[in-house]
Amino acid sequence: MSITEKESQEIIGRAELNDIEAILAIPTCDPNEVQHVVKDNADAIFSWDYSLSRPALRRLYEKAKVGQWNATTDLPWDTDVDVEAQVSADLAAAVSGLTASHYDGTPVEKWGDKEWTEFAVLQRKWSLSQFMHGEQGALLCTAKITETVPWYDAKLYASTQVVDEARHVEVFARYLDEKLGGGFQINAHLRMLLDDIINDSRWDMTYLGMQVMVEGLALAAFGNLYQFTSEPLLKQLLRYVMSDEARHVAFGVLSLQEAYSEMSDKEIKDRQEFAYEASVRMRDRFMSQEVWERMGINTRDIVPLVLNDPTREVFQQMLFSKIVPNCKKLGLLDRNDSWLRKRYEEMGVIQFENMEDTGEEYTKFALGEEMPASH
Repeated sequence: MSITEKESQEIIGRAELNDIEAILAIPTCDPNEVQHVVKDNADAIFSWDYSLSRPALRRLYEKAKVGQWNATTDLPWDTDVDVEAQVSADLAAAVSGLTASHYDGTPVEKWGDKEWTEFAVLQRKWSLSQFMHGEQGALLCTAKITETVPWYDAKLYASTQVVDEARHVEVFARYLDEKLGGGFQINAHLRMLLDDIINDSRWDMTYLGMQVMVEGLALAAFGNLYQFTSEPLLKQLLRYVMSDEARHVAFGVLSLQEAYSEMSDKEIKDRQEFAYEASVRMRDRFMSQEVWERMGINTRDIVPLVLNDPTREVFQQMLFSKIVPNCKKLGLLDRNDSWLRKRYEEMGVIQFENMEDTGEEYTKFALGEEMPASH
């Protein structure tokens, strides 16, 4: 059963998934904004039960304690980065995510190597900026989880993730500042999603929004960039970050699997709708409106084409390679007459459902291990 226009309006704020005007109606964020305030509706919960009753979370906590690294001393910050040469090399490896011929008949058709290189440099800055902003969202959300989750074992692990996320914000901010000459403000769609996650009072929604959805997509995106880039500092930075991120996603999967097994269909439907909304918000942000605007291209002319770019579509689908199997592991795909499965079918990402979920896979990302073949 397809989602009704009324349902779609209530969940994602528009009647049609690919309504370009509705997507572009959301204004970009003020590049000069320094602070953004969100109401955090949550109760801080003390737990006087100090027994370690969840062995899987305890193992994750032990992994986190020995998996710490120092962003200042463990990364080769003296590496020279020629960003134009680097993105040109990466473009040759098809990491641009665009098909040039798809834009025939638009101003982009006249672009030469100079313009495509400039676009690729801006796209790299934009992507890493959104990673950085998302990591700050994870920093705040994990601090909130430490406060709000009722389980002692989960509080212990969440505290290690707060340290991890601070380190991730640090490395992306430093790379953007020292190697790329600065970045971009947060994308409006990403900010809306982070606002929704932080604003929700339910502890499991913080888990679902951040640990499973945002971190799951980030893990896939980091893996894609890690695979294609040959820039040694960025490659090592991403490898270190991924070693943490895989644990973070596993933390969400292992915790929510227990919580969701005890929920009613009505409660699960709320979580399914939230997962779908988060998926759409993350998909929308990858249209890179701010980059096109910086290049002097009218977004209303180009975004409809970006939405249907065959190369970008493959790249976008790949970003859900962690989210879909994790949602299946949590039982979200097929509850309530397979409501979320049908949404992911409409989005064209259901093909990843049988890939290994991160609750089992995270040990393969540990430092010193060979990266999983899919990355």
